[in-house]
This record gives sequence, C-alpha cells and structure tokens, in this order.
Amino acid sequence: MNGTSQGPTPTAATTPGRARPVVTERRAPERADYHGAFVHAPLPLAVVDSEGLVVSANHALDALLGAAPGTLGGRVAADLVDLASDARAWHAYREVLRGRQAKLRCTRRLKHPDGHSLWVQVTVSPMPESAERGEGRTVLLAAADISARRELQARLRHVQMHDPVTRLPNRNLFFERLASALEAGAYDDTSTGRIGLCYLDLDGFKAVNDTLGHRIGDRLLAAVAERLTRCADQAGYGAVTAPLVARLGGDEFALLVEDSTGTEQLTDLADAALKALQEPFDLAGQRLSVSASIGVVERRAAGTSTTGLMQAADTTLYWAKTDGKARWTLFDPERNAHRMTRQTLSSSLRPAVERDEFVLEYQPLVGLDDERVRGVEALVRWRHPQFGLLTPNRFIGLAEEDGSIVQLGRWVLRTACRQARRWQLAHPEREPVFVSVNVAVRQVWDSDLVADVAEILAETGLPARLLQLELTESAVMGSAGRPLQALQALSDMGVRIAIDDFGTGYSNLAYLSRLPVSVLKLDGSFVRGFQYEEGEAHSNPADAVIVEALVRLAHRLGITVTAECVETAAQAARLRRIGCDTGQGWLYSRPVPADRISARLRSAP
Repeated sequence: MNGTSQGPTPTAATTPGRARPVVTERRAPERADYHGAFVHAPLPLAVVDSEGLVVSANHALDALLGAAPGTLGGRVAADLVDLASDARAWHAYREVLRGRQAKLRCTRRLKHPDGHSLWVQVTVSPMPESAERGEGRTVLLAAADISARRELQARLRHVQMHDPVTRLPNRNLFFERLASALEAGAYDDTSTGRIGLCYLDLDGFKAVNDTLGHRIGDRLLAAVAERLTRCADQAGYGAVTAPLVARLGGDEFALLVEDSTGTEQLTDLADAALKALQEPFDLAGQRLSVSASIGVVERRAAGTSTTGLMQAADTTLYWAKTDGKARWTLFDPERNAHRMTRQTLSSSLRPAVERDEFVLEYQPLVGLDDERVRGVEALVRWRHPQFGLLTPNRFIGLAEEDGSIVQLGRWVLRTACRQARRWQLAHPEREPVFVSVNVAVRQVWDSDLVADVAEILAETGLPARLLQLELTESAVMGSAGRPLQALQALSDMGVRIAIDDFGTGYSNLAYLSRLPVSVLKLDGSFVRGFQYEEGEAHSNPADAVIVEALVRLAHRLGITVTAECVETAAQAARLRRIGCDTGQGWLYSRPVPADRISARLRSAP
C-alpha cells in the first residue's frame, strides 16, 4: 500500500486488542442528531455551564419565556427561572452546579413579557458526559409549564375549601386559617398578638327546614351569609384584613378576627351581627325572622391552641343559648372553671367509689326535752385527690344525673348501718341510736331499694327500727306506683321513713295520711325565723304559728318532728315549747367523724 491511501488514520480505538470499532466517522452525525432533538424538543430545555450561564437553549424555552430565538445564550440561567429569590432553591442550585447534589426540582412563578403569570416546574440535573468530552461541567435545565395543572388544583381547592350553599369558606379553610394565625411566627412586635372569635348559631333554624323544606333553608343560610359578610367588611374597613366569615356546618357560622384589639372589638362585631340578622328575610314569598346566639372569645394568640379556642367558643355559645338565646355571651374563665370542675367530678364519680374516696360524717339528732342523742344523720363527703374534701352539694346532683347515685347510695347505706351496729354493740346499757340515711329518688326507680336495704340489714345485723331513710318532700309528695310501694314495703320491714326539708316543696298535707311516714324534718328556713325571742322587734309570730300547727298535725297523725338548722339556745327553747321532738344543728354539733360520736356516747349519762 502506498502513502496516498485515503483510509482512516489509526487511533486508539483501532489499535489491536480493542473490541469496539472505530467511532470517529459516526460522532459528528450523532451529535448533530442530538442537537436537533434538543432544539426541537417540546420540553423547554437549556444547557448551563458551571458558572450558571446558558450555553444553549431550545425553541420551547424561548417560547415559554417570550424570548427571541437564539437570544438566551450567555444569560444567567437562575435569573430566567427566578431561582435566586428562594434561598433554599438557590442553595440547592449552586450545589448541583458544584457537583455536590444530584438534582434540584422546584416550582416557580414567572412573569411573561406580555404580562400574564405562569407556573413552571424547574428541574436541574448534571450532564455527566460533558466532562468526558473536555467541555467542562454542564447541567441540563428543564422548565415545564404547569400553569394549567396549577389552575385546576386551585379550582379544586376552592371547591374543597368553600361551602357550596353560602360560597363562604368552609370548615376546612377556617381551621387552616385559624391554625396559621396561631402559629408562633404569625405575629410579631408590630401586631397585637391577639385573636378573637365569634361563634354563631341560628336559633330555631331546624324548624325552618322542617316546615318549609331544605330549599328555603339553604336560601336562608345564603342570605345570612351575605349579611354576616357585610358586617365583617364594615368591621374590617381601614384594617389590614377583614374578619374571616366561614360556615362551619349546619347553621353554625364563625367570624375570625386576627390581630384583634381586644374584647370590645369582638363584642361590637357580635352586636353588629345580631342587629343585621334581626331584620326579616324575604325568601320566595316567605317572610322569615330569625335570631342568633353568639359565643365570643378573645385572648392572646401565644399559648392558645386551635382545640382550646374552639372549646371555649363552643362553651360560650352554649351559655348564650342557656341564658335565653338571641344574644352574645363573652367567655368567662371563672364560669368555665366551674364547668370544667363539674365535668371532672362527673367523670370521676364512679371510679371514686371503687377507690374508697368517700367518707361518712355524722350529725347528732338530739331530743329537745333532755338533749340526749337519739340518732345521727349520715352525711357523705368526698375526699377528692385534686379538690380536697367536698360536701354533698358539690357532687350529689351530678351522681343523680349520671346514675352513679345508686352505687354511691349502696355504699353509704352499708357503711352507715355497719357503724350504727357497732355503736349498738359498744353501748348495750343505753337506748341505741338510730342512723338516718338520705335516699335519692333515682335510687328508688333505678334499683331495688327494698332488696338492698334487706340485704344490708341482714349483712350488718342492724335492727330495721334503727334505720331511718330520708327522702325530700318533692320526691315523696305525689308518689305513686313503684316509689309508694317501695316506701310501704320498707315501712312494713320496720324502717323509719322521714320527709326531709318539709315545707319547701308541695306541702300537700293530704298526702301525709296516705304515706308511711314516721318523721317530718322541718326545713331550716322555719327555724331561722326563731332566732329572736318572742316579743323582740325582729321576731315573726307567723313562723311560730305555722310550725306549731305543723307539729300538732304531725303528732295527731303519729308522726314525730325534727327541726333542722338549730343554731341557738333561743331557737331550741321556742321549738321545745311548741312541742317539736328532736333538733339537729350546730347548737348541738357539726357533722363529725364516727369516733367523735363514739366519744359522746361514752360520756353521756
């Protein structure tokens, strides 16, 4: 072969031992193909060098950014897609350029030269073959137009976050906005750092739905929403943001005031809302009038949680309803503390019996003629681990409401009977004292009281004559059916039946002849009228006449009379002259533990 051969020049790729064929002949056409694909690709693309400058950009990127073809070369790529305005994206972008991070993906909002905005998803990733070709490190930047997708997402979010009936923000958006307002970084030194809420419920809306149908009901809700929105706009005039009006569901609305200036601002807003809703609504030929109840809460945002704020608003709305409706009520921490205490006590009543947290104290029932202890009234106390020693007025009503009075009542009855039996055995030389136990109406209805009493008397060995059961006058008077049968059965067993607080309820004396009553306990209001001696300026002769008539009537029926709340010797003397049998009150003793009664019985003659 002579030196004029036109064959390819030998290269490293053609040396012996190489498996691959010579590629120099194909490289230029391949690169041309790749470049053509790059230029005409539908996805906006740019090649960016290690300094962040555009090496080349395709037609799709030119069109996306509104640039003339071929004019993007040499431009700063980060400026084209607004990467520098986001610190996190800017840092990640530089890390990709330096080869320290594999990829960047972010979403940016760009301004087109013709004035409209567009959303693009920017992806930046390295081109590893660039270094192999000796061209320095380059990256590929892609900018996909996702404006249509974002618009669809925005429409879907609006549907998801707005009520279709009133077009107001719905519960989801309200709680999102509330949570955002309560975030620690949502307020600064220039703001008040406070938040307010008017939680509104229409009075009687259910009746509108039930009588006129849901179509009219929906139109009423829409009209209410319009009026509340006007109130919010007027309240927010001149402020940075107007209160947010939202429909939380049903006929419940909320007006959220961010950066509030105090309770006066919230109560003014609540007043305006009430007045706006007072005007009648004309809907499809129907003239409707509605009112609203509003719970108002205003407090510092710091330390306030979404749950805590809504619980306070719900509680305050409930107060507005119970206080008479058609009004607003401001959250009261003291009133709420009482409610929370009540709720805490109610939830822990049943376990408290099992944990043996209750104790009994006993108050003597003293003969007015000789001042000897005839019996004792058992009074339950709750040794609460959090609130200390609680008297019955703090928890008996709750126990009656939730039914735990039945379980508690059995414990009191058993404990009192066991203690009375101990006193009987410890003092055989004297007339044994009886024990008087209060019984709630629910114990008669929700349990077999007769069976419980019989079982406990048999278990403790206490004679039935030494047990007295006290029921309030309002519970006994008018009794019929099961309660009356139970009282009669108990009386037949030998148990005494006493009417407590006599004179404060029905006072229907005709029932006394039909009920198996052994004792009347005169309410303390009668006895308090005896605090002055007869003839003194403040003495009321009518009190003595009424008490004396009741005592005589009771005695004619074979019923003994006990006077409650005896506090002075003058009261005791007048009751004695009238003929009252026994007295109970601080003159003789406050309620005391069982060992104090034991000591008194030992010292008595």
